[in-house]
Amino acid sequence: MDFSSSFLLIRPELVLTVAGLILLLWTAWAGDKHARPIAIVAVAAFFTAGMFTVPGLHLGATGPDTLAFGGLLKADTFALFAKALIYLAAIGCLVVAPAFFNSAAAGSERAMRAEYSVLVLFAALGMSIMVSANDFMALYLGLELNSLAAYVLASILREDTRSAEAGLKYFVLGALASGILLYGASLLYGFTGSTDFAGVRATLTGEIGTGALFGLIFVMAGLAFKIAAVPFHMWTPDVYQGAPTPVTAFFATAPKVAAVALTARVVFDVFGGQVAAWQQIVMFTALASIVFGALGAIGQDNLKRLLAYSSINNVGFILLGLAVASPAGASAMLVYLFIYVVMSLGSFTALLMLRSEDGDLYETLGDISGLAVTRPAIALALSLLMFSLAGIPPLFGFYSKFVVFQATVEAGLIAFAAIAIAASVIGAFYYIKVVKVICFDEPANVVTGKSGAAHWVLLAITVAVISPFGYLLSQPLSDLADKAAAVLFLAV
Repeated sequence: MDFSSSFLLIRPELVLTVAGLILLLWTAWAGDKHARPIAIVAVAAFFTAGMFTVPGLHLGATGPDTLAFGGLLKADTFALFAKALIYLAAIGCLVVAPAFFNSAAAGSERAMRAEYSVLVLFAALGMSIMVSANDFMALYLGLELNSLAAYVLASILREDTRSAEAGLKYFVLGALASGILLYGASLLYGFTGSTDFAGVRATLTGEIGTGALFGLIFVMAGLAFKIAAVPFHMWTPDVYQGAPTPVTAFFATAPKVAAVALTARVVFDVFGGQVAAWQQIVMFTALASIVFGALGAIGQDNLKRLLAYSSINNVGFILLGLAVASPAGASAMLVYLFIYVVMSLGSFTALLMLRSEDGDLYETLGDISGLAVTRPAIALALSLLMFSLAGIPPLFGFYSKFVVFQATVEAGLIAFAAIAIAASVIGAFYYIKVVKVICFDEPANVVTGKSGAAHWVLLAITVAVISPFGYLLSQPLSDLADKAAAVLFLAV
């Protein structure tokens, strides 16, 4: 395949690259006073990049024609599905950011920084490369591009000690995880003689050797950190709490999609012939994340920390679909991922609307006490989002858990499904606790500020999707997820 064909396959990445470089120069020359128009252009860039994924999603992109630059990248239906979800999440996080940074919550750094949108662009560019990676070199390039932007985003409020601490913790632990993953990839290269996914897979036939097995374990450990799965979850609550709320919303959505998609790509494209070697690792990680996420959130008073443990819990359910190692399981994983992103965006948007008249933001359970009396619309939306995260029917969050449990049972993993169901009941406790505080406790009367139109529109969209009306999307979403998942098993 010539370079022109390769460039056509990476049009979304080209759009983000060109937009990022232009906005970087604009930021350097114009400064923070142009932060809002820069954010608008960044949203337009994400929308344009997303449009380039539509033809491949509709027609189904698969086979040798999806390989770019000698097989370094693969722009198939699975990658396009993940990219579209990443871009949607990034747009949502950019839309809600200005109101936060221009509020009193940002302290003395009241104005939104122009580089915020540029960092989000480059982080999403790294994620695009991650989900299209077909070689460990491309994988690491995308991973580091995303990570370097994310470290700065976490600490973008330089005068806020919590933000600086979050950025430092994320950087130290992220660097450790990247080193572990790179060491695992180097072991695989040493024992197989290739960094190409197909080349490594072709060599790992029959019984896997000890050296290659260690390489597999190190790679899986590095990826587990990126998706905040137990036992590599320790950074999540602190970073989620310390980072600015729009950044936390970004971390909880777009990078999660990229890391899960990358993990699925690696286990099926690289280790697809060694299912027994990685399935038990993923199954343990999935169940541990479900249980620990459910138990860890029970005693939390800060809503951002609570949602951090909720993300760990939900990652467990997503990995449960991956552990099934079947097209049905991979499809369920993608369906769950879409619904989880919508629920997370809605939840963090609601948190950004918990403000005083002076612009101070609130994020503890005590602050939302009796919210149903003082701000009934926000209370209703937040309650529906909590019920959906708990998987309570008839909300759309129930459907996400249903398809994962269905795939698990059909694969004969009934005991694992039973453990996951029991843990989901435990997890429902803290979601319902939030609803109880909102609806039945004495009003705290601190959430009195007004929210902007962008927050209300995004909150209304997410609540509409997770409501029973969301089931109108279930069939087209499942069909698209089936088409994307099937690509992973063409070589299996």
